[in-house]
Amino acid sequence: MRGTWMLSWILIICLSQVAVQSQYYSETLPYHPRPVKVTNLNFFMHRTTGVTIVVVAQANSTSNDNSSSLPFASLFAINDPLRTGPEPDSELIGNIQGIASVAGMNASSTEYLDFGFNTGKFNGSSLSVFSRGEPDLAVVGGRGQFMMATGVAQFNPILVNATDTIAEFNVTVIHY
Repeated sequence: MRGTWMLSWILIICLSQVAVQSQYYSETLPYHPRPVKVTNLNFFMHRTTGVTIVVVAQANSTSNDNSSSLPFASLFAINDPLRTGPEPDSELIGNIQGIASVAGMNASSTEYLDFGFNTGKFNGSSLSVFSRGEPDLAVVGGRGQFMMATGVAQFNPILVNATDTIAEFNVTVIHY
């Protein structure tokens, strides 16, 4: 018992010395914000059903009236090429990777998308979008040259058929 008391007192003395000897110290530095940049981008997404977008999960449906091409409660994986034009042979500048979940009975979706650029001025940079599948998607972040990005990505479907979709994106990005 005596050894336990002795060890306890030694620990208390040591801990009190550590608290006295190691005071927190920080020097306040002036804040110098980086200038805000606004970048406007224009590119085209080329999607092929079953190739660049695939169903990875789908709820078991007991209804016989599920005639939508995008059934309720489906989860899709996306890996679409980004090109400079609507033509299939236009220059490839990156890709869109992400997931989309169809959560509404009217086939509306919620999407998380990452626009990654692998050529040109923005090589290695990306934009993160998280929004409902409406014409205006919210830019919620980025990396590389688009660090701390915010903004809006507006899309306009140019071609939509049974297997292919081509959409034009006009993106306004505010970044530092």
